[in-house]
Amino acid sequence: WAQQWGDLPAGWNYGEVAGVEVDRRGHVWVFHRGPHPLIEFDARGTFLRSLLEDMVTRAHTVRVDHEGYLWVVDVGGHVVLKLNSQGRVVMVLGRKGQAGTTKELFDQPADVAVTPSGEIYVADGYGNMRVVKFSKEGKYLLEWGKKGTGPGEFQLVHAVVTDAKGRVYVSDRTNNRIQVFDPNGKYLTEWKGIGAFSGLEMMPDGRLYAAGGARVVVLNLEGQVVETLQGDVRAAHGIAVGPGGEVFVA
Repeated sequence: WAQQWGDLPAGWNYGEVAGVEVDRRGHVWVFHRGPHPLIEFDARGTFLRSLLEDMVTRAHTVRVDHEGYLWVVDVGGHVVLKLNSQGRVVMVLGRKGQAGTTKELFDQPADVAVTPSGEIYVADGYGNMRVVKFSKEGKYLLEWGKKGTGPGEFQLVHAVVTDAKGRVYVSDRTNNRIQVFDPNGKYLTEWKGIGAFSGLEMMPDGRLYAAGGARVVVLNLEGQVVETLQGDVRAAHGIAVGPGGEVFVA
């Protein structure tokens, strides 16, 4: 597979590339820890624009929901931001610069998943060992998780995705497993022995792409590795799949 992708403007460089996402047009969004944190490319890798200058403390994840809104997770700023197509922030979950364990505060969140109906799951990940669920309007609904190694417990809630049936898949990275829950946080099962994954991407057909360290794999919904993608990847963190099946790894 290809190596470095995307043509940056002259004099620009990436910081640590933490997240990557592909929207419905095939445009690729790269979220990194540099002075131009969120960069949009067209499907051919041509630079289009950058967003969120001077607004991100430490980039972590970028997602696109079913309505085309961008979601970014600022792990250092303790916030999740929702952006419209013009790049304007239209929703903020958490409070910038404030860490906490309440309904309104996160402690180093890691990821966000948005269902087709608009419900929001936040992997509140490094400081708090929990998943927090919000309504489409951003109203707190429920949460689950605590520190530990048992069912429904976490050591690091690093990635979260949902499937067509509403089940929630959580990469409990430090525990080297993926846990599966129903939409209300009821524990269903867990997949052990498949590795520690930083990034997850759920496909409509039920294939789950997972990236972590030097591994990029495809799982089925029984937690079995059905394909291993080969490439010179050393610290895979985020993953996205384009409309033509192209796989992008941060």
